[in-house]
Amino acid sequence: MQEHDLSFVRVEMALAQSAPASERGLGAWIRKNLIASTGDTILTIIGIVLVAMILPQLISWAFINAQWTGADRTFCATAAQGGVQPDGWSGACWAFVNAKFGQFMFGRYPIDERWRPILVAILFVALLVPLLIPKVPRKGLNAILFFGALPIFAFILLVGGVFGLPHVETPLWGGLLVTLTLSFVGIAVSLPLGIVLALGRRSKMPIVKMLCVIFIETVRGIPLITVLFMASVMLPLFLPAGVSFDKFLRALIGVSLFAAAYMAEVVRGGLQAIPKGQYEGADSLGLGYWQKMGLIVLPQALKLVIPGIVNTFIGMFKDTSLVSIISMFDLLGVVKQNFNDPHWATPQTARSGLVFAAFVFWLFCFGMSRYSMFTERRLDTGHKR
Repeated sequence: MQEHDLSFVRVEMALAQSAPASERGLGAWIRKNLIASTGDTILTIIGIVLVAMILPQLISWAFINAQWTGADRTFCATAAQGGVQPDGWSGACWAFVNAKFGQFMFGRYPIDERWRPILVAILFVALLVPLLIPKVPRKGLNAILFFGALPIFAFILLVGGVFGLPHVETPLWGGLLVTLTLSFVGIAVSLPLGIVLALGRRSKMPIVKMLCVIFIETVRGIPLITVLFMASVMLPLFLPAGVSFDKFLRALIGVSLFAAAYMAEVVRGGLQAIPKGQYEGADSLGLGYWQKMGLIVLPQALKLVIPGIVNTFIGMFKDTSLVSIISMFDLLGVVKQNFNDPHWATPQTARSGLVFAAFVFWLFCFGMSRYSMFTERRLDTGHKR
């Protein structure tokens, strides 16, 4: 039997080689993302020019020429306006934001009782962070505490009237406290309610389908301002004599129902994107309707529409500023309300307050957007190209 020459056969694995020098480093990133084509190069040049025009002035206004401390308007007004700043001065009045920061966060919530919303915020973050981190165990217990125990505890702590806590009426609430409360309740209610409405709209039972369609199309056909106005002004007219709901509770219900109608259409789009074979496969296994939806269809549908769900959440978070129509003031409403304070009435006061409110809104919206992108990448296992 002839022996084979095995000298050409590799007996060890080849060592991994680094990428070519032209494919790594800052230069490769610039070529790939900024100057990959003629169009990209033109857009990059335009972007650099715009940044060079805007950024220096923005830095000068927000940091270099800004007034960081002060007790009243004189620190943010020019000499011609009765202040200490030289004529022609243009800078941010962060002293105004610093002086009104407590109101921006809590509204007219009693100062001596502000430890209560602070404690709720600490518990909110302490329960939310492990819920968002995939590797943290005991997600079920975490979800029960976050969506079940925390709202009850927060309601008792914020409203008071029991366990020796002074009662704080909701008309005294304001600022970021109102914004986050409306957003959290709206998100927690609109998603499950939207799922139910989407399933109802696709139901084969005519009455259920008709009711869901009427609700969704009616709510989507009117602006949120109208919903809030009706919840605050019109709803008490239809209630029996002596029956009344708290104005803040009406706003919570109005925002939640409004967001649920939009959420239903987002979820319905995901349900329609699921191939028919998934439904037939679940039926062939003998699964009931709710088992089929809960175990097979909905997990896939919700994964497909994560961008739409988060987009609805972001829109709802920003729309909380519309509660000013019913005399409730969220962060933006409290900021605008303080423009009328004669002790801080300057041209830079309003600009600084609005920039501060815009930054806070952007911070929360950007955070939701980035986490949704992280979730998409983690769950995108069957649709990668």
